[in-house]
Parts: sequence; C-alpha cells; structure tokens
Amino acid sequence: MNQADLLQLLARGEDSRHQFKRDATNADGVAAELAAFANSGGGNLFLGVADNGAVVGLDAFAVQRLNQLLSNAASQHVRPPVHPTTENVQTDSGIVMVVSVPDGLAKPYIDNQGRIWVKQGADKRHVTSREEMQRMFQRAGLIYADVVPVTGSSAADIDEKAFNQYFHRRYGQSSELDGQTPEQLLRNLSLGDGRELNLAGLMLFGNNPQHYRPAFEVKAVAFPGTVLHDTRYLDSEDIRGNLLEQFRGAFAFIKRNLHHVQRGRGFNTLGELEIPETALEELLVNALIHRDYFTSASIRLMVFADRIEIVSPGHLPDSLSVETIRQGKTNRRNPTLTEHASQILPYRGMGSGIPRALQEWPRIDLIDDVAGNQFSAVIWRPEAEWGAKPAVTGEVTGEVTGEVTEEIQRLLLSIQGEMKRADIQAALGLKHEDHFREAYLRPALDAGLIEMTIPDKPRSRLQKYRLTPAGQALLQQNNNGRQP
Repeated sequence: MNQADLLQLLARGEDSRHQFKRDATNADGVAAELAAFANSGGGNLFLGVADNGAVVGLDAFAVQRLNQLLSNAASQHVRPPVHPTTENVQTDSGIVMVVSVPDGLAKPYIDNQGRIWVKQGADKRHVTSREEMQRMFQRAGLIYADVVPVTGSSAADIDEKAFNQYFHRRYGQSSELDGQTPEQLLRNLSLGDGRELNLAGLMLFGNNPQHYRPAFEVKAVAFPGTVLHDTRYLDSEDIRGNLLEQFRGAFAFIKRNLHHVQRGRGFNTLGELEIPETALEELLVNALIHRDYFTSASIRLMVFADRIEIVSPGHLPDSLSVETIRQGKTNRRNPTLTEHASQILPYRGMGSGIPRALQEWPRIDLIDDVAGNQFSAVIWRPEAEWGAKPAVTGEVTGEVTGEVTEEIQRLLLSIQGEMKRADIQAALGLKHEDHFREAYLRPALDAGLIEMTIPDKPRSRLQKYRLTPAGQALLQQNNNGRQP
C-alpha cells in the first residue's frame, strides 16, 4: 500500500471494517479492538490517524513500541489468540501502521475480562445478551440449539405412537422390542440426555411442545388486501404441536386461503392450486427445520391478496447468502433435528429445497434481514388470481390499452416464430433469469401479447413461446407508425 492508496482509504472515514487511532498505550484496549474485528468478519486498524481521517503519523520509536504492544495484546490478552499482520506506510506526516485482522475461525474471541466484543458500525460493543452469545457459539460449532436440554421435560412427554411409528419405519423394528428403556433409546438417537428431552426430541415427538416452548409455533393470518397493517383479516390460526403437525396445519391454512385453477381441467374437478404445492412445501419445511431456535419467536405465515410471506426467526448463518442458497448451498443450523426430520417431513436435504421451489415457481423473493434477525420467503401469487386485467383488447385489431413497457416491446421484437425461454433471453442479451421473467416474460404473458405453446404444462422442458394475434397486431401497428 502506498501513500495515495492509504489516503484514498482514509478519506472514506471509519466503518465496521476500518478503525482509526492516533496511538495506543493500553494492551487491553488494543485487545478489545482485535477481538471485535475477529468476531465480526475482520478489518483494519490504522494507527497514526486521527478520528477525522487526518494523518498524524508515528515516528520509528512509536512504531517499535506499538509492535510490541500489538504482539502482547494479540497473544496474551485475547483468547484464543488472534494473528494480525502489520504494514507500515510512509506518508508526508509520518508513518501509519496498518494492522490487518482476519475474520476469526475460532469465534467467539474474548478479552482478559471474559467479554465478547463485536463491531457495531464504526464502534464496538461487548455482547451481553444470552441469545446473541448462544448464536455466536452456534456459528462456531460449539453448541446447537436443537440439542440443548429442555428443563423439566422427560420421556413421559413423548408421543409414543408417533415415536414408535418413526422408529419402526427407520429401523425396521418396534421400539418396545429393542430391549432398551425409552430414556436409553432417546439418548442413543441424540434426542435426550437420559433424563430430559433436548429441543429436537421435544419438537419432533413431544405431546405438547408449546408447554415448554410457547413461542415455537406458526402464527398464520390471511388478509383481504396487500398490507400488514390491515385491521381486517379473512382467517387466522395459531398452529401448534410437533413439527409434523405444524407443517400439516400450515399447509392446510395456505391451501384453504388460495385459489384453485382449472388449467384445462373439467369444471367438476377441484383444479390445481394457483401456486405449485411443491414450492410451498419446500419453503414451509425450510422454515420449520432451519429456523433459529435460540430466538424465542414464532414463524409467521401471512397470506395477502397478491403474495404469501413465510417469515422464520434467524437470519442466514454468516457463511450463507441469498445468492448461495439459490445455488443450493446449505449450512445445517440444527443438524440433529434435520437428520430425524428428513424421515418425517417432505425434506430432501442437500440444499435442494430452495432451488426446487424456485424451479417450480420462479416468482419468489428471498430476503435475509440481518438487522431484524429473520429470513423471509415472499411467494408472489398469479396476478390473474387477485384481479389484474390483461392490457389487451381486440385480438384482431390489436388495440392495446394500458402500459406496454419498453421491455415488452423489446421482447416482442426478439421473438421469431416459436422460441424457448433461454433463446429469447439470449437474444435480449440478459444474464439473470429472474429479472427476465419478472420484467419481460411475465408482463407480456399477462398482457396477452405472447402465449405458451404447451399451456397446460407451464414448466415443461419443451415449453416455447410465440406471439399472439394481439402481439402481432401491436408489432404491425408500431411498424406502421414508424413508416414515413
């Protein structure tokens, strides 16, 4: 790093990754800064810089003293030790020592007083909340919420019928004939410690899990409109019980509050759910299995006129992002619960749930709210089901009412005969499928300007798209308008 690079960095000011200090004389103070960076993704400490970013500089003696102080703080005042690197940058005003602290692999890092420090904006704070400490230990793989004992519980709280059915299905024999006491069986399956159930045992096989953990339920509400603050509602239910009962109750709630569409079926049939059931199953199971059970909050299920929202407590673990889970990457927050739930719920594992849901129904937004400590899946309903009207009238004349966007016009111009989705997207030079579907393909379909060649199988790999008579008329109308 040279002086120009340094000054450019300093001009941006302090943030969670960059901290300025004129000098340092106390090893405990330096240790707190190092621990905060190591616990929060890493960062750089600039010594010889004022709070406003102005370089005050250090002389050679100060650099030597600070190196010794830094070494002492990193090895003796932080547990486990951290391993920062330093770089001395010569400036017109003196030397600036740049201390680089990597993201820690052995979180949480604590100081000599046993305090856990984390970055909060450009400042730092020590962690005092038990839940936040638990999540840090969870991210480090030192503790998992699903194996924490549930105080006061016992094998007597188990639904024997549900447990016996599971045991027989998985191991091919009755649990009563296994020759072990219920306590021994639960301990061997990592569902208890021989005396009390752990959270996985309670949520999977408990008679009444909410007796011990009242918040671990699904709160479901169906609204007539599109806003959360609507004082009216069409349906509401607090869905309790074990995870299988919660899954069944939540899925039934969604089904009774969505429309069924015929899609070519006879009028005497119920028809298909307006959103593919597989997509809804995957997202519900994901919320129940991968939620943060260190957070005492309920899963929220909200059905609006235009969308469904499934909100689960806990943002994505720090090794995951919305983009990575779209690609199928996973990080088991509750490994014991997941192992057993995969035999009980429609869970396929291996990170395939989110990609499968998106494949079945691309109109899904995934939102990782770190500040609110929650993760949301927003499933948009078909516009035709909640009142949107096509923007086209008159198939022969091609009269078009409503807004025909530039994106739709480009799409119409790109279609030659019958074309697959990927070929149309390539012709438009678009890289992101979600954006193409939302801004181009779906609006053109809703407007009746293009149509599917296999409308009764919208997700067929052989699916192609072509202009409708209205789309052809619109193109012809635009062409005539451009002629001199």
